Amino acid sequence: MAGEKLVKSKQRVADHGEVFTPRWLVDDMLDLVKQEAERIDSRFLEPACGSGNFLVSVLERKLTAVQVRHGRSEFEKRHYALFGLMCIYGIELLEDNAKECRENLLGTFSQYLNVSADDEWSKAAKAVVAANIVQGDALKMATVDGEHITFAEWGYLGRGRYQRRDFRYDSLTQRASMQGTLFDAFEEHEIFRPVRTYQAMTVRELAS
Repeated sequence: MAGEKLVKSKQRVADHGEVFTPRWLVDDMLDLVKQEAERIDSRFLEPACGSGNFLVSVLERKLTAVQVRHGRSEFEKRHYALFGLMCIYGIELLEDNAKECRENLLGTFSQYLNVSADDEWSKAAKAVVAANIVQGDALKMATVDGEHITFAEWGYLGRGRYQRRDFRYDSLTQRASMQGTLFDAFEEHEIFRPVRTYQAMTVRELAS
């Protein structure tokens, strides 16, 4: 895309290796996993998400799928659009990038539903990205405060209700190490235990 800014400053490139991926390359890469990128409930994690170039493109593809499958019902369209956002995760070391990523995701979501920032759908989405886009170090699996990174696993239960369970990131990454071991035959719920489980909630409850 002409005019795209791929670096914020030479100093940030030197200090953090920060270079943003152009939109055309993002699209080419997502086309390699097209089926997953267009599935509403597929979960995507970008461990160095920057300002959200990849995640916004994934969200756009999910929202297109929402429109095709649920566009005739305003109720279902809105709830599945939020669920699509719930399935997008990011980790970013730099505070300004993490903030910009959240804002870009919120802007894409709000524009799709044509809602203002003070609408309860926008407020619910803001609560989601606050949980899903974490400022921290993906390699150390820790937040900037040195705490364990924790991600919310969201599920849509239907009829306008969502379920949230929180898992530690370092626990989730152990899944690959289970392959070929005694635990390989276990179901995920038998290995991974949430650190917190919430009561099912509505959009209004999320927004509050």
